[in-house]
Amino acid sequence: MSRVKRGTMHVKKRGNLLKVAKGFSLGRKNLMRRARQAVTKALSHAYVDRRKKKRTSRNLWNIKINAGARNCGLTYSAVIHNLKTHKSTLDRKILAHLAEHHPEIFAKLIERTK
Repeated sequence: MSRVKRGTMHVKKRGNLLKVAKGFSLGRKNLMRRARQAVTKALSHAYVDRRKKKRTSRNLWNIKINAGARNCGLTYSAVIHNLKTHKSTLDRKILAHLAEHHPEIFAKLIERTK
């Protein structure tokens, strides 16, 4: 059997890893073991935080809708209940944007659904 030299792939693999670790601080950008650990941890956090972003965004939308609803004399739950009974297709993201940037339109919407 012929001998296989794997030097080029080894160098390429290291180079790709260090490319991903570029910008990390201290030895995590240029020492292989620390770079591998840092990249592994960074990628796992990135995966989790992409899902966490959805949670926190919805939470923030609820807070904005509640603030807008309180200005109109209602609570968040009452607003959502009224919208569901009137079969409104507006989602929380749109409602939050209206409550924050266009409070007069949000107030009209709330009055219509009362």
